[in-house]
Amino acid sequence: MENAYLLSAFKTISFIYDVITYPVYLILQQPWNKKHKSKQIKSDITKFDDHTIIIKTLSKPTANHLTLIKDKIDTLQKVFQYAVNKYTDSYCLGTRDVLAEEDEVQRNGRIFKKYVMGDYRWMTFTEVDEASDNFGNALVSLGQKPKENIAIFAETRAEWMISVQGCFKQNIPVVTLYATLGEEAIAHGINETEVTIVITSHDLLPKFKKILQLTPRVKTLIYMEDQLAMTNTSGYKEGVEILSFKSILKRGSEYTVTESHLPIKSDIAIVMYTSGSTGAPKGVNLSHTNLISTLKAFTDAIEIDYKKDVFMGYLPLAHVFELLGELACLLCGIRIGYSTPLTMIDTSSKIKRGTKGDAAVLRPTVMTAVPLILDRIYKGINEKVSGGTTLQKTLFKFAFEYKRKWMERGFQTPLLNMFVFKKTSALLGGRIRFILCGGAPLSPETHTLIKICLCEIVQQGYGLTETSSCGSAMSRDDMTTGRVGAPLTVNDFMLVSWEEGSYRITDKPYPRGELIIGGDNISPGYYKNPEKTKEEFFEKDGKWWFKTGDIGQLEADGAIKIIDRKKDLVKLQGGEYVSLGKVESQLKTCPVVDNICVYGNPFHMYTIALVVPNRHHLIDMAKKLDIENVNEISIEELFVNKILKKAVVDELAAHGRKNKLERFEIPTDIIICNDVWTPDNNLVTAAFKIKRREIYEKYKTQIDYLYQY
Repeated sequence: MENAYLLSAFKTISFIYDVITYPVYLILQQPWNKKHKSKQIKSDITKFDDHTIIIKTLSKPTANHLTLIKDKIDTLQKVFQYAVNKYTDSYCLGTRDVLAEEDEVQRNGRIFKKYVMGDYRWMTFTEVDEASDNFGNALVSLGQKPKENIAIFAETRAEWMISVQGCFKQNIPVVTLYATLGEEAIAHGINETEVTIVITSHDLLPKFKKILQLTPRVKTLIYMEDQLAMTNTSGYKEGVEILSFKSILKRGSEYTVTESHLPIKSDIAIVMYTSGSTGAPKGVNLSHTNLISTLKAFTDAIEIDYKKDVFMGYLPLAHVFELLGELACLLCGIRIGYSTPLTMIDTSSKIKRGTKGDAAVLRPTVMTAVPLILDRIYKGINEKVSGGTTLQKTLFKFAFEYKRKWMERGFQTPLLNMFVFKKTSALLGGRIRFILCGGAPLSPETHTLIKICLCEIVQQGYGLTETSSCGSAMSRDDMTTGRVGAPLTVNDFMLVSWEEGSYRITDKPYPRGELIIGGDNISPGYYKNPEKTKEEFFEKDGKWWFKTGDIGQLEADGAIKIIDRKKDLVKLQGGEYVSLGKVESQLKTCPVVDNICVYGNPFHMYTIALVVPNRHHLIDMAKKLDIENVNEISIEELFVNKILKKAVVDELAAHGRKNKLERFEIPTDIIICNDVWTPDNNLVTAAFKIKRREIYEKYKTQIDYLYQY
């Protein structure tokens, strides 16, 4: 009752405050301008034929885009040279010092290793230029030839970027491999591209004790050192030379390259292996033209300032989205401070209790993100709020809804930001002003929470490895959620009717169909895979196009909404089509879910779901249900408890209805999975996209049992 009175008092005070300050905020913030910009038409549509429309952006190239054209900067080597000449002694790449590793006793008595960390050490553009020169020279001294592939299998860090820049300077194509890939997938990429030199790291080097047995061509391993531990190079395959990164830089500084081998725009810069959600990973050829095209588009889509902005790099550089994001920062003179998910925030698993994570020290202003990371932040904030007192929960909910209401009207809420949401924004250092999100659809709930609690500008983009991470992006003035914006300035979209899925360009109120992207950003095709290239790429009207397999909806203002995926569509016995990916994207924001995979059998009327639960939430549910001996029984016994399982099914159903899923889309039964899905057990890709076939195969017996009974 006391809380109700207090909430009522807050509502009264806020009403009086609104009445008094509304005229002031109206004049100062001019919300009508923001709403007008958000609603502006974003693309031009022309009909190609009865089944196809062409969508072109109405955005114009910005200054950096025009500079690249005017100065004929058409390779990545020229991009970095331009940046070095312009930003010479400015900070470029930063690495945080690891001072020590100490044992920390947890509340349950277990001991974990934690880092004691210092400040960031910065290299200037000139220093990075010199280091990359030396790295490239050393590769030549080792016998590496231009246009012969080299592989990088390492975590995101400054040495990764130095290595790739050194390769660009010698016209050496770089094969990128996710640090989380399994041994067979790594060997597949190395063997297919005929690599003889692999660049790796201290932590990943031990994997090569097995991998080298599968990769007979590899003659040299270059490893990036650890700040604390010495690297043991004994016990590896005989005849393979193992060299440290520092020794390579020294070697290159003492070696003179007598002949220049600079790339031209049509040369392949990167062979990037996709994360392989179906079958073996595919190598995607990406030319300098492709990547320069995306750089132009990124600088048009985002607004950054080299004097003020700081970028935090932590996503895999082996992913084209992060690589192009960081290259765009270098082009614009933005310094990049490196981090890892293990050290990013104060509560990260490797940060010593009471000390600061990377974000608190770096205080970045700009970052890229994938929905997986933002969904975790979403759940983390919700869990923290749920753990508070009734009063705290009530006041946070009031503040959240109050800010959402005024944001939707085009206003900012400076007092709430200062007194309430300053604490949530401090999670990432307190200065984040803009997040570019890609890699998968971002749920509207997560999008809204991040805008309210962390930073107002969250731009969702859409692209694929085959399109050099380029496709579409929300405009920075777009106030909506759940959409991926209009095509970018370097590519066009085709929207093509897909009769089988009942998606047509004649649909009302919005045209729908498969998205096909065309432009200079489109890969020339898959590495040594002409059949797959012919299947998914084609030329039309002098432009190279890629079939994405994603279903888009063209909205009234010319923005695109991704609503389905051809490969994820299942037709149930009742004739209803269920988009598995769409259902998963809605249900994965349910508090009890850490990961989810929906399965639909075409011979039945309903779907089921395989759920990796949030164990903390699940145990709380069990306690509220008065399940006996919750603390004593094994987790396996808990996961098959019929009472708990029904409660999870009911919570998923309620969450699905709340997110406007149809009755037939909501799973009617579930399997609670004891295993966490990781790249190591081959149930998700290196980019943490679920691998349906592998998941279905692993749980086949349980799936069959559910459908049988």
